Amino acid sequence: MSKLDTGKYLDLFRSELYENVLPFWLDHSLDHECGGYFNCLDRDGSFYDTTKHMWLQCRQVWMLSRLYNTLEKRDSWIEAARCGVDFISKYGRDDNGRVYFSVSREGRPVFIQRKIFAECFYIMALDEFSRAVGQGELKEEALELFDKVLAWKDDPASLGRPVLEGQPAVSFLAVPMIILWVADQLAEGGENAPYTELMDESTAEMLLHARQDKKIVLENVAPDGSLLEGGPGRLINPGHAIEAGWFLLERAGKTGRDELSDTAISMIEWSLEKGWDPQHGGIFYFLDSEDAPPFQLEWSMKLWWPHCEALYALLLAWRKTGDQRFADWFEHVADYTLSRFRDPLHGEWFGYLDREGRPTHTLKGGAYKGCFHVPRALMMCIKLLEEIS
Repeated sequence: MSKLDTGKYLDLFRSELYENVLPFWLDHSLDHECGGYFNCLDRDGSFYDTTKHMWLQCRQVWMLSRLYNTLEKRDSWIEAARCGVDFISKYGRDDNGRVYFSVSREGRPVFIQRKIFAECFYIMALDEFSRAVGQGELKEEALELFDKVLAWKDDPASLGRPVLEGQPAVSFLAVPMIILWVADQLAEGGENAPYTELMDESTAEMLLHARQDKKIVLENVAPDGSLLEGGPGRLINPGHAIEAGWFLLERAGKTGRDELSDTAISMIEWSLEKGWDPQHGGIFYFLDSEDAPPFQLEWSMKLWWPHCEALYALLLAWRKTGDQRFADWFEHVADYTLSRFRDPLHGEWFGYLDREGRPTHTLKGGAYKGCFHVPRALMMCIKLLEEIS
């Protein structure tokens, strides 16, 4: 295998997770009065809004439970997870079983999306916490809700989303990705029925987005994999494509599919080469596959989560192939990420940088950034580095 100082990064990521990232969330996010977590946290951990975003509540429950289940049985982690799971179990769902997108500090409903992602993270939270504490009824609730999610995803009108005459039929990359991840979670990482077929179907749909002819991964394609017209059909989200790559690379490892492994590694490599800013460094948020003006005004920003996904994806690709290119890319991305996003003064990471790499927001948590991508990436990299070492 080619060279990478695994001991250096193992020590670095352990220190970052245990001393810089987790203390921020454990010290500042727990709402001991009303339950759950404060999501909207400024640089120093003070909250600037008390709205609780349910998908982030669920992500934090999953994250803390996963740390407890895979890294270390720390009582502080599982008790912090319990603070969240009690809140989401009490206030998270409406009478039809849908999961709210946001609620007030006290748990009163504020908003519900016409999507399935809040439900998926609710399922993940219940399942991971149940593994930690042995509450089988939470697992059963997760399984029952997943059956509903599978029905809802195939019938957008059931979510309140109208199907209009001019709308093309679309395969959105995010949908098979989240279904694959949730199914894998509920199958406990194995090939347990009834999810094997579902995971194979989700994998096949994700592969429709990988275009070998252009060496790109498209965010939106037609259900048969053909190209869509217009800007949405040319949209590339490099970070999302990299995340899809490591999802599939892990799936290939569990199923022994070498051809899937090769495609997954190509998806990671294409997306990083296309998405890396050659002038200022960092991964672009959005791109147009034909270099037309992107519809997204924030296209050139550098966000925390694509860089988190790239760290684990590159490490996984290097472990699989032994190719020095991935080790070099990993070090390159790590240098940029830790020097630009990390906050050594107050802990955690900034989430949003301009193209030149300067923070545009002081927040550490908001409606879309919470206790998830940073600790998840560090945790997964630590586990992988331990295996390699």
